[in-house]
Amino acid sequence: MRGWICLAGVSALLVTGCGAEAAEPVAVPRGAPVAVDVPAASSGGACRLLDFAVVEEHTGERFDVAAASARDDTRTCVLRAKRALLPELALTVTDTSIDVADFTADVQPTGARKVSRLGQVAYRRTGAATKGQGPVAEVGWLAAEDRLAVLRWTLPKGTERAAAEEVAGKLVALAGTVDTRAL
Repeated sequence: MRGWICLAGVSALLVTGCGAEAAEPVAVPRGAPVAVDVPAASSGGACRLLDFAVVEEHTGERFDVAAASARDDTRTCVLRAKRALLPELALTVTDTSIDVADFTADVQPTGARKVSRLGQVAYRRTGAATKGQGPVAEVGWLAAEDRLAVLRWTLPKGTERAAAEEVAGKLVALAGTVDTRAL
């Protein structure tokens, strides 16, 4: 019985406070949870370089989830929609000491198309679908401040490769808005 009395006493202290007068009850509103839009930049890392509204303006796709990671001199951001795993947009930015010749020889994939007016040198390419995902579109560039940047869009399984080519053009325009100096 003594345990119950002790428990009741502790409960009374928690409710009223130690020797304080009883506080006014707090009304907790009830109802459906409210969705809050959180900017991609709040995830940090390379996500600071992307804005959901700007991505939607250039691609027509609305993303609302962002995740960032960093390892050594590389920062990455992945954007997705809550409702589906794909499409997915990934931005990778790496500090580098390569020059235009090295980029063209060692980074630019074989068969990629040259992109003008983006960084020091840039390319765009599409890739075939693989198991579990559709084709990909990619834009890579050597930014003026010695950073290598790549935007990669992965489409859902079953999407035609022609759609990836269309997305690659949109990624070129989006890449032009990415200011890698902000990292």
